[in-house]
Amino acid sequence: MSMKTFETNGAFADNYKFLIGSILPRPIAVVSTLNLDGTNNVAPFSFFTAVSAKPMIIAFCPMIRSSTGQMKDTPLNILREKEFVVNFVHEDLAQKINLTSTELPYGEDEFKFAGLTALDSEVVKAKRIKESLIHFECKFRDQLNYGDQPGAGQLITGEVVRIHVAEEIMENGKIITQKYKPVGRGAGNDWFKCDSTFVLERLMTAQIQK
Repeated sequence: MSMKTFETNGAFADNYKFLIGSILPRPIAVVSTLNLDGTNNVAPFSFFTAVSAKPMIIAFCPMIRSSTGQMKDTPLNILREKEFVVNFVHEDLAQKINLTSTELPYGEDEFKFAGLTALDSEVVKAKRIKESLIHFECKFRDQLNYGDQPGAGQLITGEVVRIHVAEEIMENGKIITQKYKPVGRGAGNDWFKCDSTFVLERLMTAQIQK
């Protein structure tokens, strides 16, 4: 097998292509927040993962806009309001969630633009997406900033303080992948369906979930 080697000190766009082409598939956090004027903001982020189970912590990584060199509305809102909601994406919702990636003027409601229904949360002020099958209401925990140039990222963590899951995708207290039908992001305009799974028994002596 022949391999090519690349440096990482060039243009950020080159590094970005390797990130999104290698880390596959990537789960999508559709983060809803409140703008300064009280309007709703919704945006998808595919640099997203779990961090801790107790306390229950998730993290996502918004980058500085390549078009303007400015911080995105979502992190600005989170740093001000100290809370947000992570909504999850399934196959039937993908088209509308893709619309929320449109860069709208500040204060224009992405819920309305994408044809989504805003649902009141129980703990935080940010709205949930009614059409999403899973919602995590989150309180802001930490921020790590890695620069202020286009393409520079930051890590934002939130503590999940309330979970909402559609009953139809659960069995015996567990979320069933085949009923949930999650989707993930790939390189460029690629998306992934999770409609093909296989089982490998883990070799650890104790498992939280089997």
